[in-house]
Amino acid sequence: MTNADSRVVGRLTAQAWFQLVFALMILVVLIGAVAGAQVIANTNQVTDRLAGQTLPASAEAYRLQSALINQETGLRGYAIAADPQFLEPYIEGTREQDRAARRLRELLADRPELAAELDAVERGARQWRAEYADPLAATKSPEKARALAASTAVRAKGFFDELRGSFTVQNEALAAAVAEDNRALAHARTIRDVVLAGMVIAFLLTGIVLTVLLRRLVVRPLAELTESSLRVANGEFDHHIYSRGPADIVQVAEAVEDMRTRIVAELASSRSQGTQLREQKAELDLQADELRRSNAELEQFAYVASHDLQEPLRKVASFCQLLEKRYGSQLDERGKQYIDFAVDGAKRMQVLINDLLTFSRVGRVSEGAQPVRLGEPLDRALNNLSAVLEEAEAVVERPDDLPEIMGEPILLTMLWQNLISNAVKFRRPDHPPVVRVEEGDFADDPAVRLFSVADNGIGVAPEFAEKVFVIFQRLHARDEYSGTGIGLAVCKKIVEYHGGTIWLDTENTEGTRICFTLRIARPSAATEVGSAAAAVPGTATERVPEGENV
Repeated sequence: MTNADSRVVGRLTAQAWFQLVFALMILVVLIGAVAGAQVIANTNQVTDRLAGQTLPASAEAYRLQSALINQETGLRGYAIAADPQFLEPYIEGTREQDRAARRLRELLADRPELAAELDAVERGARQWRAEYADPLAATKSPEKARALAASTAVRAKGFFDELRGSFTVQNEALAAAVAEDNRALAHARTIRDVVLAGMVIAFLLTGIVLTVLLRRLVVRPLAELTESSLRVANGEFDHHIYSRGPADIVQVAEAVEDMRTRIVAELASSRSQGTQLREQKAELDLQADELRRSNAELEQFAYVASHDLQEPLRKVASFCQLLEKRYGSQLDERGKQYIDFAVDGAKRMQVLINDLLTFSRVGRVSEGAQPVRLGEPLDRALNNLSAVLEEAEAVVERPDDLPEIMGEPILLTMLWQNLISNAVKFRRPDHPPVVRVEEGDFADDPAVRLFSVADNGIGVAPEFAEKVFVIFQRLHARDEYSGTGIGLAVCKKIVEYHGGTIWLDTENTEGTRICFTLRIARPSAATEVGSAAAAVPGTATERVPEGENV
């Protein structure tokens, strides 16, 4: 296909080319139909003229001539015998003549040359009847009839011989007309056959031409586009996709070429990024090794903090207490107060160290996730806090059944214990504490359950909703409420370790309501929950101290 052909083809879309081809086919069909209809109509016209006029006129002419001959025969018999019964053929022939002449004139209404021959026959018949037949038929006497027949016989024979000559001329004219119509019919049939055959040939040639045209203008560009697209799809990204053919195919080819160009660019970029990712992976592997080494050092530090750091603190507290016991009588009130400050500081330092160790071990030191009914950790937490609850006369309202999740029982027990102990600790002085544990649906995800622990205590102001979950953040002085301010921070870390979220319900105006979400158990949850803990090896998890707010 040349550039000029491509420009011509590209002006129309594939749909437009199909419509154009279809319109051309319809045009050829219409032209063939009109030509066929004309030749068929002409053939039918000639056939109708031959079968409906010329041949019936020839038959009626013979019938007319036969009627005249019957009249002449009847009159000859009447002239010989003078018997009235011989006039019957004459009378019947007269009626038959009139009928035949009338029918013949109808058939030859559009054939004036043949109608003229009929006029000649009728003139001769009228003359013969006027001068011979009618006078003879009107004679009743046999003698007169014979005498009249004898006197007019020669003349009558001359009239009838002339009439016979008119018969011959008429028959020849009708025969010529029949022959002419037969020739016209044969010619019309020949033209019809030729036209119909030409129409068939024209349809076939038109179909072939249009098929070749569509193949050249539409099918071939589509095949080339398909082949080029498949080559690109099979990995030949450098293969250029040329655009030719109808406008819409050109548009598709250009779009595919643009896509190929972008893919090549993205592929080059991705290869470059792949190189960078491999370099980054190598760096991350080094960092991972460094993190594993750092975690090992943290484990060592935790061991040192839990043993080596606490031993000097215990000695400070013990020797301060021994000083007070042995030299208490020699000290004044100020000296005793200093010793009390030292003992209290050492004990608070021990508590802080233990809390830090507990906080650091959440999610790091793991026994592995397993299916856990949340009611079981709640029972253990309430059992650990039984003395605290009894002393405060607290009432705990809880559901009879809680769902199963994938988690670590020790951490979940710690979660319940911290939330319930906080609810009891921060109670109103004049109200016995009431703690309500509730469970319900989580609107955003049906696989997640919503839990809450609410109390009737002193509550938390909305502006401190985020601060309460920060480690060592306290809202009250130590002489008002004991503790290090790490309980809710541990709860937050435990909930997030199990894939949930925790928050303070700021819309609750009566006491404090802590809400958190946990995902119900499913087969893959163990891998998800325990993945963080599996990254760092640790020691066995310690048991939660009974009655202690961690």
